Amino acid sequence: MTDRVPVVALTGPLGAGKTTLLNHLLRRPGARVGVIVNDFGAINLDAALVSGQVDETASIAGGCVCCLDDASGLDDALARLTDPRRGLDVVIVEASGLAEPGVLARMIRYSGVERVRPGGVIDLVDAVEYFDHHDGGGLPPARFSVATLVVVTKSDLLPPEGREATLAAIEARVREANPDVHLVRADRGRLDPALLHDVAEFEDPPDELPLGALLRAEQEAALAADSERHEVPGGHDGHDGHDGHDGHGHAHAASATASTPGPVAPGPLVDLLESPPPRAYRLKGVVGVQETAQRRAGYVVHVVGRQVHVHRCPPPEQSTLVAIGLDLDPATVAPLLGAALTSSTRPDAAGLRRLRRHRLLSE
Repeated sequence: MTDRVPVVALTGPLGAGKTTLLNHLLRRPGARVGVIVNDFGAINLDAALVSGQVDETASIAGGCVCCLDDASGLDDALARLTDPRRGLDVVIVEASGLAEPGVLARMIRYSGVERVRPGGVIDLVDAVEYFDHHDGGGLPPARFSVATLVVVTKSDLLPPEGREATLAAIEARVREANPDVHLVRADRGRLDPALLHDVAEFEDPPDELPLGALLRAEQEAALAADSERHEVPGGHDGHDGHDGHDGHGHAHAASATASTPGPVAPGPLVDLLESPPPRAYRLKGVVGVQETAQRRAGYVVHVVGRQVHVHRCPPPEQSTLVAIGLDLDPATVAPLLGAALTSSTRPDAAGLRRLRRHRLLSE
């Protein structure tokens, strides 16, 4: 099965900007996003904010996901949203600010729903409130240790004179808990959806998702008004657009691709899956492997952060890998992908054992 749906955990303290980021993702043209909103309390205020902007909104009310007696509530919602008839690109579980990211990540990872694939844990950090309310010193917050991507929000609201020092201190605390985590600054929820999922179309299908188009038009008008209010001489807004960001603090992703005909040696492939190229947050691909002299197999591979997911598929005519990430240099990464796609029609028992191990851990 090659069409499993990535399920992304969106976590962070109350007020960190989870719903803002979610609404930004929902504005992507052509994207079909399923949302599971988890609120602590009887009134689902967050659900009301996103209701109607997605194909399906499933709400788990009355408590945190991490406090459920079992995963049945979450699994029931995931089963509905990953049904092939819905054709969703991604499912996002927006946890309450009180939810424990590690518990939620395990519930997704060990979900009994067949079409679920873990899509990573995105943890938001409120740059304004961080040191006053979320980190009093000592050990850094444990939540960072399970994140695949940490998004620092509201940096634009920090006082200019101490902004970079504060952001550097926050990022140092994150790295203290998780040295390998991918980290990005994204104000007002402006994170590139390509970091989370694939979108095949760049326009809305005819007569579908009309509210998404209206939301984007509203957003563009607001941005234009904001730019007029903050315009400076020379048309420069004070942000140089480096480090994968545009002038509005929008974090953009880049990609690199490599392909080769026929099957590949599993050993170099697994090396790449376990040690992704620099700045590659996501890896995806379909590869063929010669399992025996007579039998060839296909595998779908995904990496999010350091999470590896592998499952079987029909043998492809060519093997292909794609890397996606912020600040990713395609000229540097593409040769690394190509080196991992070493053509081979000879069985490699040791490499195949490593690949099968990842498959067993995935399934």
